[in-house]
This record gives sequence, structure tokens and C-alpha cells, in this order.
Amino acid sequence: MELTTIGRNALTSFRRGTISLDMDADSILEEDEGVHLQWAAIERLPTFKRIKTSLFEASNAKDGEGKKVTDVTKLGAAERHLFIEKLINHIENDNLRLLQNLRERIERVGMKLPTVEVRYKNLSVEAECEVVQGKPLPTLWNSIASFLSGFRKIVRSKPRETKISILKDVSGIIKPSRLTLLLGPPGCGKTSLLLALSGRLDQSLEVEGEISYNGYKLDEFVPQKTSAYISQYDLHMPEMTVRETIDFSAHCQGVGSRADIMLEVSRREKEAGIVPDPDVDTYMKAISAEGQRRNLQTDYVLKILGLDICADIMVGSALRRGISGGQKKRLTTGEMIVGPTQALFMDEISTGLDSSTTFQIVTCLQQLVHITDSTALISLLQPAPETFNLFDDVILMAEGKIVYHGPCSHALQFFEDCGFKCPQRKGAADFLQEVISKKDQAQYWCHADIPYQYVSVNQFIEMFKASNLGQTLAEELSKPYDKSWCPNSALSFSIYSSRKWELFKACMARELLLMKRNTFVYVFKTAQLIFTAIITMSVFVSTKTAVDLMSANYLMGSMYYALIRLFTNGFAELSLTVIRLPAVQKQRSFYLYPAWAYAIPASILKIPFSLLDSIIWTGITYYVIGYSPEVTRFLCQFLLLFALHLTSTSMCRFFASIFQTMVLATTVGSVILVLMFLFGGFILPLPSLPPWLRWGFWIFPMTYGEIGITLNEFLAPRWKKMLNGNTTMGKGVLTSHGLNFEGYFYWISLGALFGFTILFDLGFILALTYLKPPKMSRAILSKKRFSQLQGREDQEWSRQPENESIPAHNPETRKTEMMVLPFVPLTMTFKDVRYYVDTPPEMKRHGFSEKKLHLLSDITGAFKPGVLTALMGVSGAGKTTLMDVLSGRKTGGIIEGDIRIGGYPKVQQTFARISGYCEQNDIHSPQITVEESIVYSAWLRLPPEIDEQTKSRFVEEVIETIELHDIKFSLVGIPGRSGLSTEQRKRLTIAVELVSNPSIIFMDEPTSGLDSRAAAIVMRAVKNVVATGRTTVCTIHQPSIDVFEAFDELILMKRGGMIIYSGMLGHHSCKLIEYFEGISGVPKIKDNYNPATWMLEVTSASMESELELDFAKLYKESPLYQETTELVQQLNKPPPGSRDLQFSTPFPQSRWEQFTACLWKQHLSYWRSPEYNLARFIVMIVASLLFGIVFWQKGKEINNEQDLINILGSMYTAVIFLGINNCSTVVPYVVTERTVFYREKFAAMYSPWAYSLAQVTIEIPYVLLQAFLYVAITYPTIGYYWSASKVFWYFYVTFCTFLYFVFLGMLLVSMTPSVEVASILSAAVYTILNLFSGFLLPGKKIPKWWIWCYYLCPTSWSLNGFLTSQYGDIDKEIFIFGELKTVSSFLQDYYGFRHDHLGIVAVVLAAFPVAFAFLFAYCIGKSNFQRR
Repeated sequence: MELTTIGRNALTSFRRGTISLDMDADSILEEDEGVHLQWAAIERLPTFKRIKTSLFEASNAKDGEGKKVTDVTKLGAAERHLFIEKLINHIENDNLRLLQNLRERIERVGMKLPTVEVRYKNLSVEAECEVVQGKPLPTLWNSIASFLSGFRKIVRSKPRETKISILKDVSGIIKPSRLTLLLGPPGCGKTSLLLALSGRLDQSLEVEGEISYNGYKLDEFVPQKTSAYISQYDLHMPEMTVRETIDFSAHCQGVGSRADIMLEVSRREKEAGIVPDPDVDTYMKAISAEGQRRNLQTDYVLKILGLDICADIMVGSALRRGISGGQKKRLTTGEMIVGPTQALFMDEISTGLDSSTTFQIVTCLQQLVHITDSTALISLLQPAPETFNLFDDVILMAEGKIVYHGPCSHALQFFEDCGFKCPQRKGAADFLQEVISKKDQAQYWCHADIPYQYVSVNQFIEMFKASNLGQTLAEELSKPYDKSWCPNSALSFSIYSSRKWELFKACMARELLLMKRNTFVYVFKTAQLIFTAIITMSVFVSTKTAVDLMSANYLMGSMYYALIRLFTNGFAELSLTVIRLPAVQKQRSFYLYPAWAYAIPASILKIPFSLLDSIIWTGITYYVIGYSPEVTRFLCQFLLLFALHLTSTSMCRFFASIFQTMVLATTVGSVILVLMFLFGGFILPLPSLPPWLRWGFWIFPMTYGEIGITLNEFLAPRWKKMLNGNTTMGKGVLTSHGLNFEGYFYWISLGALFGFTILFDLGFILALTYLKPPKMSRAILSKKRFSQLQGREDQEWSRQPENESIPAHNPETRKTEMMVLPFVPLTMTFKDVRYYVDTPPEMKRHGFSEKKLHLLSDITGAFKPGVLTALMGVSGAGKTTLMDVLSGRKTGGIIEGDIRIGGYPKVQQTFARISGYCEQNDIHSPQITVEESIVYSAWLRLPPEIDEQTKSRFVEEVIETIELHDIKFSLVGIPGRSGLSTEQRKRLTIAVELVSNPSIIFMDEPTSGLDSRAAAIVMRAVKNVVATGRTTVCTIHQPSIDVFEAFDELILMKRGGMIIYSGMLGHHSCKLIEYFEGISGVPKIKDNYNPATWMLEVTSASMESELELDFAKLYKESPLYQETTELVQQLNKPPPGSRDLQFSTPFPQSRWEQFTACLWKQHLSYWRSPEYNLARFIVMIVASLLFGIVFWQKGKEINNEQDLINILGSMYTAVIFLGINNCSTVVPYVVTERTVFYREKFAAMYSPWAYSLAQVTIEIPYVLLQAFLYVAITYPTIGYYWSASKVFWYFYVTFCTFLYFVFLGMLLVSMTPSVEVASILSAAVYTILNLFSGFLLPGKKIPKWWIWCYYLCPTSWSLNGFLTSQYGDIDKEIFIFGELKTVSSFLQDYYGFRHDHLGIVAVVLAAFPVAFAFLFAYCIGKSNFQRR
């Protein structure tokens, strides 16, 4: 075997090894005879066994006695955990030792590690952008106008287009063994550079220049496998635990070349007679064994990233409690670095992490890079000075260009040569980002004798090119890379890392796990199927009495219903798939597995459910309804329903993968459903279809279900009775429904359904393989902005041209004080606060015996007016938990202790009025602009005594203070997809709370996700708030020295929810430093070191165990704690003359004002949601035209009962399927808004009734337009009788029907925790509405014990209204089942519809939407599915 190949494996294994965590590496083995004998036994094993066998020391072993020969692939979870714990105690030191030992072992046998050098030369990236008049928001009108203008442009000329540069002519070298930092303000092109270098740039962007790895261009190998890109967005499966997520990634990424390297090392050691250290040997062998579902590498990654404490907790989502934001960010990193990649490109991996955790992670990465010669480029927003010092090189970006690329140690000197000096207590990274900003540059000018002049980015670039560093870089780039330096074994030439079978097994195991975690969904689905089967059985029970044409008609109805029920039961798969798609697409883009490896398990594992549902339905209904009693026919019906259910689930997965968003997938799904039932052969028999449309009958699965199930029944012996002439009764029934086929057509139908299943599954695989995930829409540039950009040479160009806020005036001219509205300053005290939650089942399974998990322990403290308090601690210490408990935002768990406001016990209803809460997750309505969001908050939360002029001045003031002026007309958008950047979103969250003029304001990580300049802006705004005398509390993760020392007081927490410091910070943090330096053994702080980072480092868990201290206990015994307790006791007594908080009304505004404000926001949201509103109008027009074509002029052609039933069929289809479309498309929209509603409800902005009424009211004009479109198209095309009263009734019934379906959708959302459960419940509701509509079984034939359901069912009243208003007064005589009758008498005899009861029908139809609207308002107010 070539040495190069081995070397490549070495790199891989080292990388993994490195990442594993600190590990005590006992490199030198004692000369112990017993050990030598055991090792000799291992050496004698066959090669394939030898590389899996090592000397493993049991965790309870003493004095080396526990070493035994062990197969490393069979280590249990506890053994793996204890092994890593033993090897790694102090993460940084032990990890370094482990990596050094791994390298030493490799080099001892003469092997060398390969390296990757990444070069990019003259790299430019551009995006096409349309220049438009003004700045159009995506309203319905603009969407239509855009579509029409687009159509015109196809015919005429092209729109005015320009290109915006994202990266402009950048060049550089990312060298192995050197850790490189990427710095720059948001929007400067950092992410684009990382994506370009890792080979993941969007195909729609234009790329010029050259990128190469070791001299190979990107198209000559697979860059996505050679490098790992760690995204700034955290996309994971919420139902999986942290360990399971990393294990799955490790399984898919495989061991790379570790197996080969281990083999070669083992062979060479055997030849040289070297006995390796047992622990290092165990570790290397364990991580190089292929095909393991649970890998030691996972335990290593969990340890070094500090995720071992939450390893068995579910990741969670917005509505499902899980790990913290910082832990989620580390999981995103761990998911990729667990693999064997050669180069790492990391995008803002420290967002949401405290500075000490960031320092620890970057230290581990530095050790990895230095010892294993890896290549890493890491983008960070606010690196602390000590983190900055870990890097070897820095790339400083601005406006899509590289300002500086060279050693970190030379960066400050370079800018000093340019005339700018870094002050003493200023972090280098913060200085570098501010010195290139026009607003902050002047303060760093160091030449007193030369007047300051702004130095532009282009000028800096020219100075860098002229410097020694710039010239050296240019010289290196001019020489081509010598490929002989490093063989191509460092690069990956295959797309997937593991064998196909291994990938398939991994995906199969994960799918099984996800199904277990979603057990509730599947049990709920099956339970409701049993429920509807029992109802169906009892409704159709009377049909077994006779074998005649009338009962045949009812049997047809029951069979058709069975087809509908089984087919729609598969629709829950649509929402389940859409929700999982983002995480799957992310993993697919990283080439973790091919599309088929995900699609096939997803399909196979649903087969048992199809089997179960079909057998349940057939078993319950078959004999009770009275189908043919032969067992073979029972089995045939079961088999057919099974095939139909399979087809349905496959079709839903296929649609989900094609359309990818919930609204679009459900809309298109509804249209396909309408087509399927229209052409299925029951509503409209084949002979009644227009001849040129009959091909439609053969292309839908429902047709084959209809053919198979009817042939199975009506060709049975009991239907052989002769009707007339040579026709049997069964044949007669089939002929009248256009289904007169031979018996073998049953098997053809069955084959066709299985064929459809395979076809849809293939489509699912192809869609996942070739379709890209939905992205941000094409960039749009206003003419005004375009002329600004053309007029200024030195200007930032980015994907979001208005990304960087440029305030209207400089900081110097900014007003230092905000306008102050009257408020009451209040203190908040809390004493012995505890918080418990139920222990997660995953932790119980791993040996945690306590029933309750203790998240907060005896927390005591006080927040005072005009004092800025920081709440700090390592990630997962309970900062956000404490803030949620104090602010009353927790929805679960047990809270104990005393919380007081102004000395009086806290009452949540009044407290919500005087407090503001800035959430860590920035939750806003996506279709509202920045200014509208702030105005809306002020409208609802400021007291009515403040006049409009003062309110609008205050809103303007807040916009200026938080520096949102330049983006105030921008839509908020959806995080990660459209709208505002993270930093802008964060500032908007603060502005929305600040504008409510609160007495107490909580901020959960206000600077998380921001660069140092943006963080400074936010903190300046926060200080302005505090200066007005408000009580302000912030949790904060990575404060720079400036940001940290802006705080007055600090509460420091450790894991377990315990306080270890509470008190004043002092000037330059002197009081904090004095307290911790006074504890014996705690290292002293270095000069100019960030006190926040030092404090977290010296109080870390590893330091506690090293010093054998308990900081929480020390704090409880300190004078600080006594002072805090005395202060709390003092503040717990209300000041003399004070009153408890009381308000005359529960909300700041009157009910009418609340309703008006909510309606205003809903109107703007709806008007700017073409994806929802325009889509349903288009569906309505398409469906109406379809009905018009299929039922062309059949309205007056009534000659027998079948003609009348066909017309009723058209009405039934419109009611059921257009209604269902309205119901299902409103669900995802309301779910999105519900998350915002929860935040606003907590803030006591309005009554749930005001919100609900606004949500309901805004639908009315849209539904009116829908009804108008439907009537305008279908009435003339179907050819009903023309009279004003008939048209009015047709319109009225249509409007009421569409309206109650929309309100029903809202009601379903308000009753269920998620879209998946809502879609399952809705499927059950639809089938009930279908069953009792009076079409499948006329009301007069429904058993008396179910007749109440018929009268409660809104669809039965809709059909009654449609049919009676059109035909209830028609006295034309027609043939009804062979005898002459008038149309009106047939309606009365067969359906029980009377024309003189139309008034009652009208009242009942109006009552349904009103009832659903009230139920929606009640449920959304009472239920809260947010788990915090």
C-alpha cells in the first residue's frame, strides 16, 4: 500500500482523534510482563481481528489490574463514556496530550500526514439584480403586476438589470497548520467566501477567478467531502438527542482512511516490535472501525464541545423544549467535525456561546490544526482578545474585499503604520472591525500633528498591497503550487464516505427512531381511523338488508367513502415530510447520504402502518356494512385498500419534495385531490365525462381504487340475479356507473396502484436529488439605491444591498438622551427561587434516577432601577431559565420561592404591563416592515393618555436610538431565508420592547449573533434605556471588555442553576476580580485580559474539580451573600406611601383599539402574502374552470336521477374539496402567526379575543372575492337557471361554505400543538364532513342514532342550500329509478330537501362560521402549546 494513502488516512483519523476531547495519553508503557503477554496474544491474532482488539482497562480497575483484551467495536455506552472521562479531565491540556501522542505514534513508524493548502486568486462573485422603480413590497397587487410585466418582457424587452458584487477580486492562501480567523461586519461577504472556498456556492451566482486545493481545481475532485462547511444556521431533527445527531453524522461520514492507517501503523509496529500505549491504541482502533452505529468519536466530540452534559436531551424546536441556543450552535459544529474531512470552513460558530466555551472550542481546534496539519478558516463575530490570540492568521474583510490577510501579530502594526492605533483596553478584533468603519474610525487616529482624514477601504487595500506582507502574498500566489509537495491523497475523489449499505442502514435506523419519537402522531392517526371506521360501520349498517338497485347505490357510497378515508389518511405524511426537509436537504448538501438512502427507508417503514390501517378499516366495516360474505372478497378489498393507502403516502411524500413549503404543497395537493375525485368515476361516471377529457379517468390512482373495489363486490355470486334480459344485477349497477369491466381488471387495478407507489417513490428520490431548497428571492434594487451605488466608488455591495445600517447622522451629533415618557421605577426581588422539570426519559435510560431535574437552586437577588445587571454563566447554566421564571414565561415545571415587584408579591397580569422581554429567538410577523412592527407595539402598549403626536415622536426616537432608520421600510422576513439579517432582527426585537416604555426590561442575549460594532450600538441603546431609570437585566455570552464593563452589577451562575457571584462589578471590574482572586488557588488575571472571560475560565467545572472547590458553597458563605440577603429583605418591604401595581383595565388599550391595531397588522400581513392569498385565488379560478369544462351546460339537462346526482356531484365536489383547500392552506399561515401571538400575549398587548376577531375579520373580504370568482365562472358555464334569486342563493351558500371552512382551519390550529397533528385531526374532520354531507348517503337513509350528526354537519346544509335553491322549485317531470316524478318531489322524497325551508338553511349556514370563529377565539386564548 502506498504511503500517501496511509498518510491521508492518518490525517483523517487524527482530525477525528483531535476532536474527540482531552484525553490523557499515556504514551510510554510500563514494562509490565502481564501486559506484554496480553499484547503478544493480540499480535498473534489475524489482521482483521488485530485492528479491532486492544488492551482495555475497566473503569473500576486498580493499579493496572483491570486491563483485558477487548474487541473495541463492542464497547458499551457506559464504557465509552467512562473511557473518555478517564482520558480527558482538563479539556485543553488533555486534548493536547492526546493529539501529541497520536502524532508521535504515527511518526514513530515513519508515516507522514498529508496537508491541504487552499488558494484563491482574483475571486469575484456577482449576483444578478433587477432595478425597480421605488421599493416594491411583495403585495398581492405587486405580485400580479410583476407576473404581467414579466410576461410582457418575454414578448418585448428585458427588464433593467444590473449585477451586485458580493466578492470583489479577492486573493489569498489558507495554509495548513495555521489557524485563520475571518473578520468583518455583517454583509461584507464572509459567508460567501467560506461557501466559495468549500465548493458550496449557489449555482445562480456568477463566479470568476480560481480556487484550488493542493493545485487541483474544484472540478477535479469533490470539495464538499474534502472540506467541511459549518453553517451559521442550526438545522437539526428536533426529535433526536444530541448524541444521536452526532452518531448519525459519524455513521454517514464513515471512518475515511482511518481503517487503512490503523492497519499500516499496526503492521509497522509489529515489524518494529513497538508496543503502543493501550489507551491510545484503544482510541485509535475504536475510531477506525467501520460500520458502528455508536462511535467512540461521538463521545470525544461531545466532550471537547462541552455537550456531554446534554448528550441525551432532545435538540428541540420553537415549540418543543430542548437544548439551549448555545448548545444547538455547538451541535452544528460537532455534527461536521466528527467526520474525517481535511479542511474546515466555519461560519460564526460562537454565536450564543459564552467567551470561555468559545475559547475552549477554539483552543481544541488550534491544537487540531497545529498537531495534525489541518486547514481551518473560522469566521467569528466578537472574538475576545484571548480567543483572537489563539489564531495564527487573520483575514479582514469589508465591502466584499480583503483589507488585510496576514499574521495576527502584524495586524495592529500594519494599521499603526496607516495612522491608527489600538487603545490599551481594547480588543484587537474589535479594533480591526471598527477601524475600517466610517463611523468609528476617527477615534483611533494617532497623529496629533496631522489632521484626520477618512481612510477608505480601497485606500487600506492599496496600502496592504504595497506593504511587505502584501508583496510576499502576491509573490507566493504568482508561483504555481507544486503538486509533488503533497500527494492527492489529502483530497476526496468519491462523493460518499461510507459504503452504500452502511448509509442505508444508518438512514433506516434514524427513520425508525424518528417514528418512535413521533409515536403520538401515528397512534393518534390510527385511533381516529378506528373511530371513523366505527362511525362508518354504524352509518351504513342498514345497507345490508336487500340486494337491489337502491341498496347497491348506498353500497357504492360506502365503498367510495372507504376509498376517500384510506386515501386521505396518508395525507399526514405531507406535513411530516415538509417539516423534515430543511434538515434533510442540509445533510444532502454535505453529501452525508444519497437521496435514495433517505427515501427508501421513509417508504419501507410506512408499509406496516398502511397494512395496519387497511386491516383495521376492512376488519371493522366489511361484514357490518354487509358486503359479499366470501373471505376471498374480504381479503381482496383489504389488499386493494392497502395498495391505495401506500399510493397515498408515496404521493404526499412526492408532493412535499417537489413544492417544499407547507402552503404550496397543501394547495397543489388540494388541486390534485379535486382532479382525482372528479375523474375517479364515482362523482361523474366515465360516460358522463366529455369525450375529449376521458383520458383523465385513467391517470389517477383513485380510478383504479374505484374499479377494483366495485368489481370485487358486484361480480360476487349474490349479485348474479338477472335484472332484465341477459344482464345480471351486478353488471347493471356497474354499467350505470360506467365501471363495466371484466373481473381481471381487479388485478390490473391492484398492479396499477402498486405501480403508482413505485413511480411516486422514484419521483421522491429524483426530487430530493435534483431540486434545490427554496431560497431568498432574486435581489431587487431600487433606482434610488442604484444611483447611490453608482455615485460612490467605495460602497458595500452585498446580497442584501441595504444590509448595513447607516444612521442619518454621526455619533458626535447624536442626542445623548432619549425622550423620556412617564413611568414608575420599580425594584424586583427574588428569594430562594427553585425550578424543577420532569426528568427526560432519555436521561432516565442512562441511569439518572431522580424524578425531577433541578434547573434552578435557591436563587436570591435583586434588580434595582437605573442599574444594568448582567446575568452570566457558561452555556446551559440556567440564565435564560432564570429570566423566564422571573418574567413569568415558563409554561411547565414547578416554580418555588418568593418574587416581588416594588415590595409587593408579583401578579403576572399586571407585571406583563410594566415589563418588556427581548427574546433570544427574534420572533416577529414576517410580512410587516421594521417601522410597522415598532408602531404596532407602541400603539398597543403605550397608555392611551399619551397623544398621537408624542407617540409618533417617541417611535421615531426609538428608531434613531437603535439605529434602524435606514431599514425601517424593509420587511422583517423569515430568518435565514429573507428579510433582515440576524443583527438587524436583534435590534428590532429590542426596539419593539423599548417602545412599550417598560419599568423593567429583560434582554436574553441582546448581542448574540452581532459583530463588535453592532454589539456596541445595541449596548449604547441599552445604556440609554438604563439612564432613564429603568430596571434592566441582560443575559450575555461573549462580552468584550467594553461591553462587560458597561454593566453595573453581575449575577454569575454555574451549571445546576446555582449563583456563584452576585454583586457590583466596580471600576474596571475591580470588585469582581478582588472577590475571585481572594479564593485560594484561583489564578490571577493577566494585564489587559477580559475579566468576563477570566471569570468564566477560573470558575469552570474543570477548574472546580482541579482546585477541589465548590464556588456556589463559597458564595453562600461569603459576606456578598449576606449583603444580598439583607438587601432583598430590605427591598421586600414596600416603600412608605407606595401602592401595589394596579390598572383599571387588563390591557393598555380599549377593546376597540386592540381590535383595530390587530386588524391593521393582519391586513398588511395578508396583503403581502401572495404565497397564501394569491395561491388560493389561482386554485379557485383553476378549479372553477375545471368544473365549468367537466359539467359544461349540464345545469338544465335533467332527464333522469343520474343527471341530477351528477349535478349534486359537482356541488359536492366544490363544497368538500374547495372547502378543504381553504381549510388546509390557512393552517400553516395561522401556525406561523401563532408563535408571534404567544409572544404578544405574554406581553399583555391585547386580549386573545381582539386578536382572534381581527384574524377572523380579515378573511371575510378575501373569501368574498373567492366566492365571487367561483360564482362568476361556474354559474354560466354549468348553465343553471338564470334568475336573480337563484344567483343570490348560489353566491350566499358558496360564501358561507368557504368561510366556515377557513374558520374551521383556524379552529384546528388553536386546538393542536403543531402542523402535523393539525393535519391529522383535519383529515378525520374532513371525512366526517364528507360522510354526513348527504351525498354518499341521503339524510333520510342515515340511521336515527346518527341523524343528529347529519344536522350538525355544515356540509349537509351547504348541499341542501345549493340543490334546493337551484332545483327545489322545478316541476319538470323526469324518470326516477324507472318512474316519472317532478324534480322538486324527488328532492323532497329522496334527500328530504324542501324549498320552503330555505330560510332555515340560510340562518344555519350563517351560524356555522360564527360558531367556528367563537370557538377559535376561545381555544387560542385558553391553550398554550409553547413548551418553555
